Amino acid sequence: MNSIISTGFNSGSSDGELGSLETDLRRLADMGVDTVELALTTIDLIAGGRAIEERAERLEALTCQFPFRYTVHGLVSSNFMDPATARYQVDAAKALVEVCDSIGARVIVQHGGHLRADQLFERAEADRREREALFELAEFARPYGVRIAFENIFTTEPGQYRQTPAEIAATVKAVDHPNLVALIDFSHAYIESTWRGLDFRDELRAMAPVAGHLHVHDSFGRPQGFYKPYHPQESTALGLGDLHMPLGWGDIDWEDIFSELTFLPDTVLMMEIGPRYRSEQPACLERAQQLMALNAAQKSIAAE
Repeated sequence: MNSIISTGFNSGSSDGELGSLETDLRRLADMGVDTVELALTTIDLIAGGRAIEERAERLEALTCQFPFRYTVHGLVSSNFMDPATARYQVDAAKALVEVCDSIGARVIVQHGGHLRADQLFERAEADRREREALFELAEFARPYGVRIAFENIFTTEPGQYRQTPAEIAATVKAVDHPNLVALIDFSHAYIESTWRGLDFRDELRAMAPVAGHLHVHDSFGRPQGFYKPYHPQESTALGLGDLHMPLGWGDIDWEDIFSELTFLPDTVLMMEIGPRYRSEQPACLERAQQLMALNAAQKSIAAE
């Protein structure tokens, strides 16, 4: 059985309404995409930790028009380490799990947390709080058959505490819940490895055995630091930061990575390469399908 079962692109609303999401879903369907990751927090769908029923019903009616396999991206700003908002965030994530079930999505993405420089004294407590929140959420998701995909992020401000990719993997192992898996964001791992002086490939190797979801987009692994571009394209020109570029625009060696690593069963390869690169998306889809085939071939050789 192949570890990676499907590939596709992320999608969301550009104006907070379902109409713009529908337009993008139709475009992806016409492209032949089979899997879509919905950025549901681009829509006013959850209020105070509960789903707005009328909007959730409209979303369900929209998504069932397409034959996609769906996954869901939770709050981009999620931070289970934050003592002030962790309870609210768990409640919102639970509401999103219920929405996942209503649209047939079996994966929800949860970002790894962080502390500000002035909170570092609470580091051990923050790690504990995050593990407990992840267990609570995974236990809630169990009867729905939804996996929590715990994503590695990169340092975004000086003095910040974030877990490295290897530490994200250790957290998943420590929580030890069947509905919790790691999510490898390769570009995030590349940037954080550069920032901290870590071995990028070793960090990926640490995550792969517990990884059940993948975020794929290209970069040069260069931290953005204090550089502030006027246009986002200027960061691309300099190769700085979390660029979410088409595959091949950066310098990540995708073929070498996917010929080495193996992942958990039922893993989705999700390309976070948005509508800004519409003209490049078909070529990215073809390359992702080739990476899936390459990964399946190396797994078959390893099993012999």
